[in-house]
Amino acid sequence: MSVVEISGSGEGPYGVAAAGGEVWVTLVHAGAVLRLNGDATQRYELDAPESRPTVIAAAADGGVWFTRNGDDHLGRIDAAGNISRIGIAGSPYGVCVGPDGAVWCTLMSTDQVARITPDGDVTTYPIGIAGAFPAMITATDELWFTLNQGNAIGRITTAGAVTTYPLPTEAAGPVGISAGPEAVWFVELQADQAGRIGADGKIEEFPLPAGSKPHAVVATADGGCWITLWGSGSLARLDASGAVVQQTELGEGSEPHGLAVDADGSVWVALENGSLAHIHAEE
Repeated sequence: MSVVEISGSGEGPYGVAAAGGEVWVTLVHAGAVLRLNGDATQRYELDAPESRPTVIAAAADGGVWFTRNGDDHLGRIDAAGNISRIGIAGSPYGVCVGPDGAVWCTLMSTDQVARITPDGDVTTYPIGIAGAFPAMITATDELWFTLNQGNAIGRITTAGAVTTYPLPTEAAGPVGISAGPEAVWFVELQADQAGRIGADGKIEEFPLPAGSKPHAVVATADGGCWITLWGSGSLARLDASGAVVQQTELGEGSEPHGLAVDADGSVWVALENGSLAHIHAEE
């Protein structure tokens, strides 16, 4: 494992995206985004220090989309480094590129999911559960998202039809979610569990170490996943059966949040202490 210091104290590395040999990281407390390519680092200062860039997703053209949770915008940096934004009220948080080529994001404070076209047109869809607090979102041929306070997994078609699936464990606090080859993985921060939901809506839950507080998850091609354990300062790898097969300690006080799997199978993890960790599967 290698650890790179990427920001000053208190800037808060949070979301990570890896694509095309580059790694992008949001600095949630600094109103900035970093772009790393080998030993070169480019820092993009946003137009508002209070914008709170949070979750970030790679775009097909080599740029990225990211939510600005602090000032109700969806941010964009293209491959050439041009910065733009689109206003979306409702505390946007999770973001992903959908199967329809549009960008989708969750709106935490209004219990909605938003669809943004390449031209910047915004359409919002109500979830139908008050106070559900939609968090992260992922894409298959549809969109799946966690309802942190609604204690459920949501599913929305590209036409805007919503279905919700209550979790078996009460007050589980789901946050991260990621689509795998056969099913969708998610994590339950308050219940110290990972979960998996199939296209038929069947939910399975798998125990994680007590007090680990899983935060983000990325599914892998072998049917398993990687999970950041925010409470225990570590990274876990689960196989397709839901068993923990690898756990990497990231250091006391590291506070791991977002993660991304690179093309070579290695994992990048944003640590709130100001670092970026790079882990290979065999480590």
